[in-house]
Amino acid sequence: MNEPIGVAVLGCGYWGINYVRVFDQVPGARVVVACDQRPERLAEVKRQVPGVAITDSVEEMLATPGVDAVVVCTPATGHFAVTSQCIAAGKHILVEKPIATTVAESDELIRQADARGVLLMVGHTFVYNAGVRKVKEYLDADEIGTVYYLYSRRTNLGPIRHDVNALWDLAPHDISIFNFLLDSVPEWVSAVGARVLQNGREDVGFISLGYPDGVVAHVHVSWADPHKVREVVVVGSEKRIVFNDLLTPEQVKVFEKGIAPAPPEAPSYGEYHFTVRDGAIISPRIDVSEPLKTQSRHFLECIATGSTPLTDGRAGRDVVAVLEAIDRSIAKQGAPVDVEWGRLYDYSARRNAARLSETAN
Repeated sequence: MNEPIGVAVLGCGYWGINYVRVFDQVPGARVVVACDQRPERLAEVKRQVPGVAITDSVEEMLATPGVDAVVVCTPATGHFAVTSQCIAAGKHILVEKPIATTVAESDELIRQADARGVLLMVGHTFVYNAGVRKVKEYLDADEIGTVYYLYSRRTNLGPIRHDVNALWDLAPHDISIFNFLLDSVPEWVSAVGARVLQNGREDVGFISLGYPDGVVAHVHVSWADPHKVREVVVVGSEKRIVFNDLLTPEQVKVFEKGIAPAPPEAPSYGEYHFTVRDGAIISPRIDVSEPLKTQSRHFLECIATGSTPLTDGRAGRDVVAVLEAIDRSIAKQGAPVDVEWGRLYDYSARRNAARLSETAN
């Protein structure tokens, strides 16, 4: 495409304002219009990017000349309605996570986008994080041995959402990271939640996920923890890798330590039941990049080339299927429940079809 891709941003809260800034900076795009029903948020858009048109009407936004794509940053409960409206208008879509609040709605959005011939991508931003991608490199190179398990912590004092609970707000990040790292999706879920802030929804959650080949994962999320943590850990037989989003410049640390069953020729069960490996701690070099900018550039590339996004509608739907299973498990006080996929999508084929830009910025 020779002309810049015209972008509209629907919803100008924290993430919407950031999308306006990023698409104003990324080559190959221009922000045409921003839409929000709050005058103070539209005023903030004009303050930051004076040349952007503003409106409080979705219909007016979609009718604005030059709009090729829409970034949807509205509350999650409204994603289905406004995304459907934008697809019907023939616009390419980047919708913030979660894609919708039910699997049925997610599937319907995928169907609509396919029928209309427009791109549907979901904003699972951590998949585009350089640190997470570095962890993925280690797994793809088979450098950590057998993957035993993964766990993550995502805690802070708020910010408290009023459309979804803490599990729907925070856990999609970690579920999408785990799915990306393992090239797989969970088969079962066990989850418990608590309403410690008495605000009518779960603000603390503990989630266990069962992946194929016996790999298990755990997610702890909270709006009520005074210690802010953004951490993902992968434990293997040869190495342990820690991704800490708050620790710069050493976001990733590789611990060359592991434990594995002894080889068959070990002389006795008691003497050599396990072999322990203890080595160095490495902080690999990671290119500095802004994940939101990398994700936005990928969106533009996929529009221009017709490629399948790394986090397409189906990847977003996979995360929603897990979240629905989490709700069912919480209702059963943590009893394990199967994730109801309907049909499993081929992760390997999807990953091979989607190529991230190697340009850091």
